[in-house]
Amino acid sequence: MSSTQLKQANALSPREFARWMWRQLTSMRTALLLLLLLAVAAVPGSFIPQRSVDFRAVDAYFVNNPKLAPILDKLGMFNVFSTPWFSAIYILLMVSLVGCILPRISVYAKALRARPPKVPKNLSRLPAFVEFETEASPTQVVEAARTVLGRARIDVVTADDGVELSSEKGYLREAGNLLFHVSIVVVLIGVAIGSLWGYRGAVIVTEGDGFSNALSNFDEFGSGALFDPESLVGFTMKLDSLDAQFHVTGPQRGSPKHFRANGTIKTSQDADFEDFAIEVNKPLEFDGAGIFLVGQGYAPVIRVTDPNGDVVFDAAVPFLPMDSSYTSTGVVKVPDAAGEQMGFQGFFLPSSYIPGPDKPSVSIFPAPLNPRIGMNLWVGDLGLDNGQAQSVFTLNTSNLTQVKDANDPEKNFRIDLGVGEKAELPNGGTFEFVELRKFGRFQIADTPMMWVPLLGVCLAVVGLMGSLIVRPRRTWVRARRVGSRTVVEIAALDRVPRDDLPADLGDFLEQVQGELESEQVGKA
Repeated sequence: MSSTQLKQANALSPREFARWMWRQLTSMRTALLLLLLLAVAAVPGSFIPQRSVDFRAVDAYFVNNPKLAPILDKLGMFNVFSTPWFSAIYILLMVSLVGCILPRISVYAKALRARPPKVPKNLSRLPAFVEFETEASPTQVVEAARTVLGRARIDVVTADDGVELSSEKGYLREAGNLLFHVSIVVVLIGVAIGSLWGYRGAVIVTEGDGFSNALSNFDEFGSGALFDPESLVGFTMKLDSLDAQFHVTGPQRGSPKHFRANGTIKTSQDADFEDFAIEVNKPLEFDGAGIFLVGQGYAPVIRVTDPNGDVVFDAAVPFLPMDSSYTSTGVVKVPDAAGEQMGFQGFFLPSSYIPGPDKPSVSIFPAPLNPRIGMNLWVGDLGLDNGQAQSVFTLNTSNLTQVKDANDPEKNFRIDLGVGEKAELPNGGTFEFVELRKFGRFQIADTPMMWVPLLGVCLAVVGLMGSLIVRPRRTWVRARRVGSRTVVEIAALDRVPRDDLPADLGDFLEQVQGELESEQVGKA
């Protein structure tokens, strides 16, 4: 065995390990990695519907993907931006950026106070170098160079054989880099403030109905951890009509053309109702809150009677659009119809069309040109008495039995009605499609201090422009007397390599020589 003994490295102490972890976290490489990871983590929020943005789209996703949706829900994919793993990346990125920026600010402050670097011994080795002779004294040469350099930081050193000048400019480039990184932190802080103290709720309002801004009235509501319910802006609104227009010709046929919600609103108990009109991207804003029109659909008015002729259900039922033709799904729950619970589930077609024999009806246009409703009937326990909240857009059929057609037991009982039509139910009651109304889906949101992320974006643009435009450059001038003439050496070095350095040095040389000539002419 060799006499040289291998010694095992000593384990890091807890303090040393913490210091090492902090250095790894606050490195620029880690910050960039976290920024990339944050972008990747936000991708599911762009492709998968989010409850905070469009809860009806989430319900539709559950209907279309009954097996995949519960798995995604457990992973938080329908609330990506409020999940613990997304918040952890967010906080780590902010800490990493702050840890990167503070030391760089300290180094930058010291660099601002430091003198420019000394003149190298051999200037001819630099990438841009010129030499010339003049009758002017070394002091005159340096003064001419100082005049041409203008606002650059300059340091002049007098030697036995002449005068040396060192200059450096472009310090604002690093300031721009720092400002850009600071702006990212400002944006993150602004977004965090809005997420912690803000709120966003969604509600469906049918024509002729109203809404009061209270927590219990929202269909979907999300808020930050520090949100105060008492901060809700008190208002009451009533939706009178909803105008919806679609393109009828051309390549955009069927696509939305114009949506507008018309109604009245009062912003306090003592105020009077005032008219309002809300369009897409034209919200109604007051007291920091905004009311946005984010969607619309159809709400058939359904009336159900029991075998005794009593009306057990009479209301407008919002049907959720499933495609661009506004083929919509909806549910009607009748908990008490002569001692029997009934659930209706089916489709609404704004422009119903039968493509052929034995083929199901489809909607060929989103406007209500030929509105029809098709429903299946279920009886049993709706599950409304177990104390658990249920979505009004889904029907839990686990404790229900689907009713069959009395004339053909192999087929399910089905209702197919147009506006004003009525169908007889197997139990002796009736199901009537009374009229058709529209509904508007509104989003009420308040994001405090929205100006903070906006300020961060503006600072980022300014910092980025500064880092791209400003050119950090060092220039050295050495003037020494040789006999009756002065030998002048000039060299320049860009801290960021550029192709125009030799040309700029040539311009600098011409300006210095021009200054010297003007001094000679002035003395003459």
